[in-house]
Amino acid sequence: QVQLVESGGGLVQAGGSLRLSCAASVRTFSSYAMGWFRQGPGKEREFVAAIRWSGGSTSYADSVKGRFTISRDNAKNTVTLEMSSLKPEDTAVYYCAAAKSGLVPTTQRRYDYWGQGTQVTVSS
Repeated sequence: QVQLVESGGGLVQAGGSLRLSCAASVRTFSSYAMGWFRQGPGKEREFVAAIRWSGGSTSYADSVKGRFTISRDNAKNTVTLEMSSLKPEDTAVYYCAAAKSGLVPTTQRRYDYWGQGTQVTVSS
């Protein structure tokens, strides 16, 4: 069983930055691909970013490319999402997810474990 705990959400003004972290309680963290998804008010959950088990490959949604950066520290069992130039439309609950596949999954069904989410609110 994998437990994922997100942190770092909050309220920020448009144009600002936030750093989300996800801590995983699993011994084999380095064997999981990790991803971030988000669900805005009245919207379905959508893909944001993903990173391969080794950290060597990443993928981003077009809406966040150039503004968000995903990274991981396999020694600390953590994955981070650095968000900059935030926009009101980035307001959402952000979820961390883990996939047994070692590639870079971008669809929800490819992920096996999910965190509880952390709220990010961007004011205009």
